[in-house]
Amino acid sequence: MENKISKNNKIDLNTEVSIAGLTFKNPVTTASGTFGSGMEYGDYVDLSRLGAVTTKGVSLLPWPGNPTPRIAETYGGMLNAIGLQNPGIDVFIDRDLPYLRSHDTKIIVNVVGKTAEEYCQVVERLSDCDVDMLEINISCPNVKEGGIAFGQDATRVEAITSQVKKYAKKPIIIKLSPNVTDISETARAAEAGGADALSLINTLTGMKIDIDRRKFLLANKTGGLSGPAIKPIAVRMVYQVANAVKIPIIGMGGIMTGEDALEFIMAGATMVSVGTANFINPMATEEVIDGIEAYMSRNQIYDINKLIGCVE
Repeated sequence: MENKISKNNKIDLNTEVSIAGLTFKNPVTTASGTFGSGMEYGDYVDLSRLGAVTTKGVSLLPWPGNPTPRIAETYGGMLNAIGLQNPGIDVFIDRDLPYLRSHDTKIIVNVVGKTAEEYCQVVERLSDCDVDMLEINISCPNVKEGGIAFGQDATRVEAITSQVKKYAKKPIIIKLSPNVTDISETARAAEAGGADALSLINTLTGMKIDIDRRKFLLANKTGGLSGPAIKPIAVRMVYQVANAVKIPIIGMGGIMTGEDALEFIMAGATMVSVGTANFINPMATEEVIDGIEAYMSRNQIYDINKLIGCVE
């Protein structure tokens, strides 16, 4: 792309990125479970400014979630054991989707399930809906396999990916769990199963104990750790996976600023997701976009694609 200066002397930046044939106006989306379906943030964020909105997990039937307490603050982040609470696919289609479609942004629907059949049924229901991509959350426990998460075994990752792909009319993103020995192995398995893109990382399993009560702080005992504390791990895993597969990556894990997002992009991510930051600062997503653009202007980088995977 040629370097361009607009009539008002403002640098003309290209922040568009492409994944699976789709063009996003910028590389910033929201991390599933931290932004609802956008309605909760509509008074604070111009959703049309975002590259995409990634929804909270959507299941076949309503999920009540885990008992409380299910959120705890930690140094540099938070633990959550929400349990993927959501009202189910019917409510999403009737209530949430029309709201999202009223904004000029791409829609990525996060899909959850307790069995492979449930994943496929949700994906099939969404096949004819006006959504852009599906993010398959394979960190869910597989109830038919003793509760082990789909994403913790490479063979299962490839199997669930290929099963979902048969029903999907939209490109699919497989969301990888970091709670594995080698995330490159599960990434390659998802690619082999037909994934169009990968997102990583999901939360790390953690625990907090109330020493005064001598009890676990979360009713579920363990929860998913997110926030700035996990960012160095997430950046390392994005770099590792980017060098193991040929499909695009959406990077996430502790992004608070534009500078944080750029680390993921330089490590090999085509897009980034902002998650825990939304709880602290409802305007975080737009501020991340501003930060990326400010960096590009300051360093006279006119095309965001020149930064993707630029470190070796």
